[in-house]
Amino acid sequence: MSCFSCFSSHEKKSSSKSSHNNNKRREPSPAIRPQGEALLQQSSSKPKPQTQTQTQTNPQSRFEATHQKASNKEDGNNNIAAQTFTFRELATATKYFRQEYLIGEGGFGRVYKGHLDKTDQIVAVKQLDRNGLQGNKEFLVEVLMLNLLHHSNLVNLIGYCADGEQRLLVYEYMPLGSLEDHLLDPQPGQPPLDWFTRMKIALDAAKGLEYLHDKANPPVIYRDLKSSNILLDKDYNAKLSDFGLAKLGPIGDKTHVSSRVMGTYGYCAPEYQRTGQLTVKSDVYSFGVVLLELITGKRAVDITRDGHEQNLVTWAEPILKDTSKYIELADPILEDDLPKKSFNQAVAIAAMCLQDDPAVRPLISDVVTALSYLGEEPNNNLGLMGNSPINNNSTTSQKLQLPLSTDEKSHEEELDEVER
Repeated sequence: MSCFSCFSSHEKKSSSKSSHNNNKRREPSPAIRPQGEALLQQSSSKPKPQTQTQTQTNPQSRFEATHQKASNKEDGNNNIAAQTFTFRELATATKYFRQEYLIGEGGFGRVYKGHLDKTDQIVAVKQLDRNGLQGNKEFLVEVLMLNLLHHSNLVNLIGYCADGEQRLLVYEYMPLGSLEDHLLDPQPGQPPLDWFTRMKIALDAAKGLEYLHDKANPPVIYRDLKSSNILLDKDYNAKLSDFGLAKLGPIGDKTHVSSRVMGTYGYCAPEYQRTGQLTVKSDVYSFGVVLLELITGKRAVDITRDGHEQNLVTWAEPILKDTSKYIELADPILEDDLPKKSFNQAVAIAAMCLQDDPAVRPLISDVVTALSYLGEEPNNNLGLMGNSPINNNSTTSQKLQLPLSTDEKSHEEELDEVER
């Protein structure tokens, strides 16, 4: 998990209906109360199983129930509260963290594949690097966030361990690893991702952000969207992972939240880097970078390239301003298997998300609407530019207006304290 400034070049590898009312004032749920104290108390002692009485009286459980009710209504998702595990249980599940069970490593620590005997379940176990300082804070934030937020495009937190000095997180196992593994760092002989799979992954990631921005109350800013944090199941369904940098968004009259600049170089929104002011539009910019990676097959930052080409957005910026040059962005590995209309619209979506002025970036809900038309099979893709509702005549900055192709012309205070 990232725990470094946007100005670091460190990269990590990890395996593991729509709402347009963005300006509507949000007030936090009355059930929201600081939960960090309870978790911190658990972190200093051996965790105890939660009883039914505790579930009913614990304010964290009440808040979780509120979020879960909304999530279940949306997705039919029956997630339950995260379990607590002992260190011995997780050591046994990973055969005492053997090297051959290692499936990923990042700023947070190492990730191992494990098997829970009690439930006969394959899981991913992320172990905190005890020598790190930021990881302990991220551990608490991630447990809080994923215990309260449930969606089909967010990785499911099964449980955690806060046994003595040990800090571990247990997730559902995502057998295909990360988007980075398939798009930017494929194994020899591994087939490339086809265009429609790429657009499906982009749509899934956008839906995950839409839930965080529009369904969660108060909204949640993910703050660390990148290809290595998008995990894939066996059917290439994508889920967002690593919520240690997530932060509650502005509520009431606030337009932004102020934060120490954190994230990954190449994905951070420019206004966030300059001012530390964070909004949901910061996530939209990061999504634009990931979408550009899917389009080009290039990394957001690659020091092996020449000069200005090392930064993907810097290299692509002049091309994004000229629709006649869009094809220069195409990943050469796709060759002729590239539907032109779908490709042009995907580039246009990326261009809108990467606007320097956050006010003119689209809402993530509009991005979801637009992308929902780009992952269809070729026969359904004919006439897309003329028939898609994304080609409307709205001039508001909150609507995603795509150019024609050339052929057609309290809890918040607690998380702040944890971060500090």
